[in-house]
Amino acid sequence: MCGIVAVSGNSEAAQLCFLGLYSLQHRGQEAAGIASFDRATGQSHRVRKPGLVSDAIQAKDIAELPGDVAVAHIRYSTAGGAGLKNAQPIRESYRGGPIALVHNGNLTNANLLRDQLFNQGALFQSTIDSEAIVHLIARSRGATPDEQITEALSQLEGAYCVLITVGDTLYAARDPYGYRPLVIGALPGGGLMLASETCALDIAGARYVRDVEPGEFIRIRGGEIETVSRLPQMVAESQPCIFELVYFARPDTQLWGYTVDRARRAFGRRLAQEQGAPGDIVISVPDSANSAAVGYSEQSGIPFELGLIRNHYVGRTFITPTQAGRDFKVRMKFSPVREVLSGKRVVVVDDSLVRGTTSRALVNMLREAGATQVHLRLASPPVRWPCFYGIDMPTREELIASDKTVEEIRAFLGVDSLGYLSPDGMLECVADEGETYCTACFTGDYRAPLVDAQQGFAMSSHC
Repeated sequence: MCGIVAVSGNSEAAQLCFLGLYSLQHRGQEAAGIASFDRATGQSHRVRKPGLVSDAIQAKDIAELPGDVAVAHIRYSTAGGAGLKNAQPIRESYRGGPIALVHNGNLTNANLLRDQLFNQGALFQSTIDSEAIVHLIARSRGATPDEQITEALSQLEGAYCVLITVGDTLYAARDPYGYRPLVIGALPGGGLMLASETCALDIAGARYVRDVEPGEFIRIRGGEIETVSRLPQMVAESQPCIFELVYFARPDTQLWGYTVDRARRAFGRRLAQEQGAPGDIVISVPDSANSAAVGYSEQSGIPFELGLIRNHYVGRTFITPTQAGRDFKVRMKFSPVREVLSGKRVVVVDDSLVRGTTSRALVNMLREAGATQVHLRLASPPVRWPCFYGIDMPTREELIASDKTVEEIRAFLGVDSLGYLSPDGMLECVADEGETYCTACFTGDYRAPLVDAQQGFAMSSHC
């Protein structure tokens, strides 16, 4: 998924970006980077290193990032794979001045663009789709950065939130479908902060101002926000990714009119109505399912207990790049509370089921801890289709629900019963104002065109 942050008009831009990245650590764990622009010298500076934010970026690094404009990125490797060469921000120099770019999302025409740019003589330093955006800006015939970036954005398909600095000017854009979130906040010490989630604004003490709207391209300089243009490939309605509400976003984040915690509790309550289970206790798979489990408990009347303890020094298993790594981390990550589980019929609430391997290992752990029955309830529908808009679901073969019935999945996991939240139930929980969402991973209904597939290129589901 990645997380992105930018600060404009504050002398502590790099420090504030670091804080923002720290709060977005759940969105990626492979690399972190910050790039700043120092108007006093006209120089751009950058640091990017592998690992968690607290390990990758030290105080001495921030001291080497002067300036009141900065962009930052936390990496969850999708398109192009892992490796420092694919870490962001991307930083180059072109005729418009020093440019730095960070990107969250996945371009569905990345391979086509890359092929075209190769044929025009472009040299790529990485294998990520984000680098194509920089090449498009540099090759534009527009007279100003505003025109150059507008022209580049008009050639993109798929999901993207981008933050770009050209000299001391900050630009931000969000694709017309609005797949990924991007918010604007006002900093107490002056200046503006942009980030993937409002929790990044909170840690810096910034006041939420508004979202960058789907299809909006804005310029920020001197503390002023100006909409440069509306992207030309307008769509009938926005389609923000509902999986952000299901799993990725932090519970305290405000997302598209909802606190994520509120949405997940609603998913859990509806799940209890649709998929009741005989149980003595309800437990969650921490931490992303905590809110849904509380909602399930509230609706069902079955008491909520802490049956699994999560080791917070182990990262999210879903965004671990390899299956072997995911399997190994399950027992490192979760510990059963035997006194809570022993002799109990346990209703386990999880946010989703993607590959199934983590859940199967967890079920074995619960039975070893003395649970007499294990009933698994998922606070989202079956994930049957890969995501081509920035979530690492590369092939249908990796998705357990793509070719198995609910009963077959139940048998594979070794649970006494299995129940999913219905698609209609999920959407009705978060449609107070008639919002629409992208549900392609559940339905296979891809709204943004899959250009690479249509052109015969190998299609990647990575950002």
